[in-house]
Amino acid sequence: PATDSSPGMASLGVGLHPVRKRVAGRSAVVERKNLLTVCRFSVKTLLDHSCFETIDDSSPEFVNFVSILEHILSHRLKGQMSWFGYETPRSFWDYIKAACSKVPHNCIRSIESMENVRSSRAKGRAWIRVVLMEKRLSEYITFALRDFRASRRFYEDGAIMLGEEAGLLADTLIGLNTIDFSFCLKGEGLDGSCPAVIDYTPYLKFTQSADSISSDEEEMRTLGSSGSESSTPDKTATAASIFTEQSNLVSKCKRFEQKYRMALEQKGYLEELVRLREAQLSEAVSQSKALQQSLADTHLSHTLEKEQLEYIILELQDQLKSFQSLEQLSADMSISQNSLEPSNMLSKEETPSLRGLCGSLTSVTSYKSLASLRSNECLASPTTEVSSPSFTPS
Repeated sequence: PATDSSPGMASLGVGLHPVRKRVAGRSAVVERKNLLTVCRFSVKTLLDHSCFETIDDSSPEFVNFVSILEHILSHRLKGQMSWFGYETPRSFWDYIKAACSKVPHNCIRSIESMENVRSSRAKGRAWIRVVLMEKRLSEYITFALRDFRASRRFYEDGAIMLGEEAGLLADTLIGLNTIDFSFCLKGEGLDGSCPAVIDYTPYLKFTQSADSISSDEEEMRTLGSSGSESSTPDKTATAASIFTEQSNLVSKCKRFEQKYRMALEQKGYLEELVRLREAQLSEAVSQSKALQQSLADTHLSHTLEKEQLEYIILELQDQLKSFQSLEQLSADMSISQNSLEPSNMLSKEETPSLRGLCGSLTSVTSYKSLASLRSNECLASPTTEVSSPSFTPS
C-alpha cells in the first residue's frame, strides 16, 4: 500500500506547485498595490495636515509615511553575497548611494560623513529627511529609476522599483515639494535598530456592501410586517422601495464624492507639475541668458586682445626697421673710417701746399674786398683817386 500511495503523493505535490506559485504571485501583486495605495493616501494626509501644523519627526503622519517609503524602497531588495557564499541583508541606502551618486549637488557625501549616523538603515532615514527638506525626493527617485542597470542589480523580479508603478510613485511624491519640513538629524527617528512599522488604521474605511444592504431591506420588511397588524403589503413594499432608493442615492453620492476627491487630487498634482515645469523653464531661460552674456563678453575681450596684439605687432615692425637703419648707418661709418686710415701720411705731406692754396684764396678774397672798398672811396672823393699810386708813372 505504501508503494501505491507514493506516486499519488508525488502527483499531488506536482499539482500543488503551480497553485502555490500562482498564489505567491497574486499575493505579491496585492502587496504592491497596497503599498502604493497607502503611500498615496499618506501623501494626501501629509498635505492636509501641513495646512494647519508644521510637519516634523514627532508627527505621526510623517512617521507613517517614512515607514511606507522604507517598505517600498526595500520591497524585494536583493541581499549581498559574502565571501563564504552567504547572503546578507541590504538596506535601500546601498541602492540610493549607487543609483543617485551622479545627481547634481547631491547630499550623499554629507550623509556618509555624519558622525552620529552609523548603520546603513539610519543613513537611509537621514537621506529621506534631508531630501524632503531640500524638496528633491521625487527628483532623486526619478534619477534612480533611470539607472535601470543599478535597479536590476539591487532588486529581484516583481519589485516595485522595477515595475511601471515606480514612475507613478515618483509623480505622487512631487506633491511633497509644497510642504516645508523641519527635522532634527540627531533624533530617535534615525535609530537603525527600530523596524519600520506601517499603521493602516488611518486608511481603513467602512463601506456598506450589497449583501448588507439586502439584509437591511429584509430586516425592514420583517419589522414592518410585525410592527402592526393593520399594515398592508402595499405599505411594506413602499417602505422597501423608499429605503432602496435612499441607499442607491447614498451610494451614488459616495461614488461622486470619490470621483470629486480623485479629480481634486489630480488637479493638485497637475498644478504642482506645472509649477515644477515652470520653475525648470525659468531656470533654463536664466542659464541661457547667462551663457549668451558670457559669450558676448568673451567675444568683446577677444576683439580687444586682437586689437592690442595688432598694435604691438606694428610697434615691433617699426622698431625692427629703426634697428635695421641704425645697423646700416653703423656699417657705413665703419667703412668710411677704414677708408680714411691709409691716407694719413699723404695728408701730412700735402699740408704746406694746401696751406698755400688756402692763403692764396684768402688773399684773393681780401683783394676783392679791398678793390670794392677803393671803388667806393673813388665814388666818394675823386681827388684821392687821381693821387693814388696806381696812376703815377714809374
